[in-house]
Amino acid sequence: MPARQSDAARHGAGGDFRPAAAALAALLVLTACMGGPGGGVASKGTLRADQPAGTSALAGQGNPAIAALQARRSVLPPGGPFARVAEAVLRADSGAAAAELRMARLRATAKDKNWLPRIGPSVTLSALNGLAAGLLLEQAILDHGRRRAERAYAATDVEVTAVSLALDINQRVYEGLVAHVQAERARAQAAISARAAARLAEFASIMAQRVEGGLSDRSEEQIITLKQSEMQATLAADRQAEAAATADLAAMADPSATAVRGIDALPLSGATAEPLSVAKARSEGARAVAEAQVARADLLPGLSGGVNVGSDSIDPTIKLGGAGLLGLGTGDEVAALAETGEVMARRTADADETARRRLVSLEGQIAILRSREAQGAAVLASTEANLSLFTEQYKVGRRTLLELVGQYDSFARLEREQAAIRYEVALTELEIARDRGLLVDGARM
Repeated sequence: MPARQSDAARHGAGGDFRPAAAALAALLVLTACMGGPGGGVASKGTLRADQPAGTSALAGQGNPAIAALQARRSVLPPGGPFARVAEAVLRADSGAAAAELRMARLRATAKDKNWLPRIGPSVTLSALNGLAAGLLLEQAILDHGRRRAERAYAATDVEVTAVSLALDINQRVYEGLVAHVQAERARAQAAISARAAARLAEFASIMAQRVEGGLSDRSEEQIITLKQSEMQATLAADRQAEAAATADLAAMADPSATAVRGIDALPLSGATAEPLSVAKARSEGARAVAEAQVARADLLPGLSGGVNVGSDSIDPTIKLGGAGLLGLGTGDEVAALAETGEVMARRTADADETARRRLVSLEGQIAILRSREAQGAAVLASTEANLSLFTEQYKVGRRTLLELVGQYDSFARLEREQAAIRYEVALTELEIARDRGLLVDGARM
């Protein structure tokens, strides 16, 4: 057996702890020389998103973006139909987005310790003496802010994942509430269609008797039969829409959601929460800046110190790392990476403008719908008064049955349209609440 290998075997058999002690001493020396987590030389372009060691990127702990997400409060009235449907949807959530957030937190926690020296086995082949095993400890001395950028990237990655979680949960609750509102709208319209179909069936029966008695011809009967068939088709469509929306809701929530009835008006007048799309754009921008800082550090030569601890020796080393080779285009590459912050800021501004314009448009739609609802209520009341007048005139023979049927059919269809407006308002309010991230309490995420 070679002499070096025999010595190593003899030290191991005899319980010689000198290599381990030497490794520990070298580790302490390197850490002290680097000055802890701030070790390494950073350029003037060091990221502002850097976090000192010991600061975790966990939600609500030293991270304003995530703390702001947690501070959001749902605008769904407690105990109301919307809140009960949302609770049923959340109970059935698989939690995939939450699992991704936990993974991002773990990665950030791991990166918090990247300032510590790295240690690993070292195996070398020495001439004719065979293999020599030892421990290699390495500590960065000059990294141009790379480790700080890595910590910043991990922290902002948690932010991006947290915002994505908020988007995912709000979108899921929104979809469940939309299905509920659509089912309620179809149910309300079906009730109107059912009453109208029954009333038209009575008119059709009266007309059939008049035709048999020779008081009316069959063309009038055909017109009434056609209107009755159209209303029955409308009723069937309403019931199909209700069944489809109910099935959709049942697929994404537990069974209790399909038993909920009614809708809520959302208190959005004082809502000022930043849209989630803007929060995500800002977090993605910060992450891109950190990534650019890492790429910048990789373009520049770095310096690291190490200690190779063998069975009978301690060999210090200095290593030049990074790209190492500088070219004529290196300056331009560094300058291009330096523009990342400006590009991301402009993208965030664009996202903010788009979100604000969308919210203004949705609020305008609500105003239009409410105006239509008020005007429609007046028209419906007038139509109902005319229908009562037509009925009285028909009874005294001043109106024909066909005229009465036409008036009633118009009234029933106008009533269906009027009933749908409040549900359209609810759907638009849900869009605003979703965009602002106000369908679920942030503390639940």
